[in-house]
Amino acid sequence: MKFAIIHIGKTSDKGLRSFIEEFRKRLSRFAKLEIIVVNSPKGKLNAEEVKQKEADHVCKHLNSSDLVVLLDEGGASLTSRRFAKMISEHFLHRSQRMTFVIGGAYGFADILQKRSNESISLSRMTFNHELALAVFVEQLYRALTIINKHPYHND
Repeated sequence: MKFAIIHIGKTSDKGLRSFIEEFRKRLSRFAKLEIIVVNSPKGKLNAEEVKQKEADHVCKHLNSSDLVVLLDEGGASLTSRRFAKMISEHFLHRSQRMTFVIGGAYGFADILQKRSNESISLSRMTFNHELALAVFVEQLYRALTIINKHPYHND
């Protein structure tokens, strides 16, 4: 299994970086995970221009065979078990990389929404990109432990 997480902006909080790295190590038992940081555009740009520039940077890291999943507050709400099922169904029928994208402050440009295969939500609340990455890495680990029948997840 191969996964990529593309997110806008660096994680500056040391505690969150440590948390993310810990779960990245744990994930390595089950799958290959690449975390790709895309810098937020600089300068005086309106929201649409920012979204477009971010999308351009994100698209440079996508493979044509990637299954692209946007992490968006308006996406489908899944339980941890349903998320695990989504992942296992993907890898049962496809062999390409599953790429998750955490957007910037203004969300996603239309071109990225059209390129995506799915959109899921971590919560109906909005998180900054650093916290979203930390929560998502833990949920990805949780899903892989469910798939592999590891005792991390309790119902």
